[in-house]
Amino acid sequence: MSSPKAYDGAVMDGNQQSLNAGVGETSVVKDFLALIKVGIVNSNAITTFTGLWLALHFSGMRFLGNLDIVFLTLIGSSLIIAGSCSLNNYIDRDIDPLMERTKGRPTVTGKIQPAKVAILGFLFIGIGSVLLFMTTITAGIIGLIGVFSYVVLYSMWSKRLYVSNTIVGSISGAVPPLIGWAAVDGNLSMMAWVLFLIMFFWQPPHFYALAMRRAEEYRAASIPMLPVVKGFARTKKSIILWIIALLPLPFLLSELGVPFLILASALNIGWLVLGFYARKFKDDIKWAKLMFVYSLQYLTILFVAMVIVTLI
Repeated sequence: MSSPKAYDGAVMDGNQQSLNAGVGETSVVKDFLALIKVGIVNSNAITTFTGLWLALHFSGMRFLGNLDIVFLTLIGSSLIIAGSCSLNNYIDRDIDPLMERTKGRPTVTGKIQPAKVAILGFLFIGIGSVLLFMTTITAGIIGLIGVFSYVVLYSMWSKRLYVSNTIVGSISGAVPPLIGWAAVDGNLSMMAWVLFLIMFFWQPPHFYALAMRRAEEYRAASIPMLPVVKGFARTKKSIILWIIALLPLPFLLSELGVPFLILASALNIGWLVLGFYARKFKDDIKWAKLMFVYSLQYLTILFVAMVIVTLI
C-alpha cells in the first residue's frame, strides 16, 4: 500500500485550498455523512434487516416481542459498517484526491484530521461489535469478519494490487444479511447462506458497471479495476457471467413461495435482457450506466420483496 501523502498537517497548502474551492462548501453533518459513507450504511441496513426479519419469521418469533434484538442488530451493524468506511477513507486519503467522486471527502479537504478519522472508525467498530455480541456470539464474530475483510483484505491489501479486488471486497458486502440472521439464530440455515450468495454475486456486476463509468479516474489513481486492466469488452462479459450466476439462487429460497420465485427470476432475467439489449447503443458508458442503475433497483426490490411475501 502506498504511503499517505501530506494531508495530515493542520495548515493546508495552496493545492489543497484550490481543491476545497473546487468541491464547494460542506457542513459538519455532510462531512460526517461522507466520512461514514451513509449510502453504504443505509443500503446494508436493508439487507441486514431482511436477514433478521426472515430469521424471526422462520423461527416463529414475534417481531414486536424482540425489538431489543432488532435495535442491537441494526445499530450494531450500522456502526461497524460506518467505522469500516471511516477507516477506508483514512487509508485512501492519498488516492482520493485523484478521483472526481472522492475528492470532496473530508479526509481529502482536511476538514477532519486523519487521526480523528481513525479514532472514530475504531470507536464505531468497537461499540458496534459490543452491540452485536449482545445478540449472539455468532453475529459478533461475523461482524468482525466483515470488518477484517473490508478494512484489511480489501482496503489495505487487494484494492491497489489485484484486479480481483472487487471480488475480495464482495465478501464484506455479503456479510450484513448473515449478521441479521445470526443475531436471531446463531445456527445459520441454508437460507441465510443463500442471502449471502445473492449479495456476493450481485456486487461484481454492480461495481464493475460503476468502474466502467469511472475507469479514467481509477486509472489516474493506479487502482487495477477490471475495466482498467482488462478493458470494457472483458468487463461486460464478466458482468453478464456474474448475473447468470444469480439465476439459480431464487430456487433455493422455495420457502418464500412461488410469487417471490417468479419476481426474483424476472429480476434476474430482466437484468440479463437489459445487458444484451443495451448493446445496441454501442456506447459502453451508457451501457454501464443502465446496468448500474438497474443493479440498485434490483437489490432494493429483491430484499424488500423477501419481507413483503412473509406478510401476505
